[in-house]
Amino acid sequence: MSLFGAMDISATGLTAQRLRMDLISNNVANINTTRTGELTPAGNPIPYSRQVASFVPRPSETPFARVLGETLGGQSLGNGVQVGSINRDIQEPFKLEYNPSSPDAAKVAEPDLPVGYVRQPNVNIVTEMVDMMSASRAYEANVTALNVSKSMANKALEIGKG
Repeated sequence: MSLFGAMDISATGLTAQRLRMDLISNNVANINTTRTGELTPAGNPIPYSRQVASFVPRPSETPFARVLGETLGGQSLGNGVQVGSINRDIQEPFKLEYNPSSPDAAKVAEPDLPVGYVRQPNVNIVTEMVDMMSASRAYEANVTALNVSKSMANKALEIGKG
């Protein structure tokens, strides 16, 4: 791996964590959004759904690294990370709140939604704060790795000066 390869890997981590922070801030901003413009087949509004990013290894750019990775069982050989997809969190159910006077209240009963209830977003502020701290720490770690790579490059240049 070249010296600039280490910087590239740190840069991909920085980009990925920045996107993760953007998604977290979007989730927090929409914590009370009960209407997104989407409707269920019964005509009831669908609230905002929490978004999460999934990361995948960045594909190798050199033929040797690709062949070696395939030989080792399809592993990626440290070429960084990229966002594979941004998905809605379907594990966490929507919260229900009884408020028949709300314009977002269910007008037609559905299997998981009685009439008069409003679906609230599945965003939990505690989960978002923990995710934000995790993304922030990962960002800091990538900044530290980038600074170490820059320091090593400077030392190598000083050695070269003689």
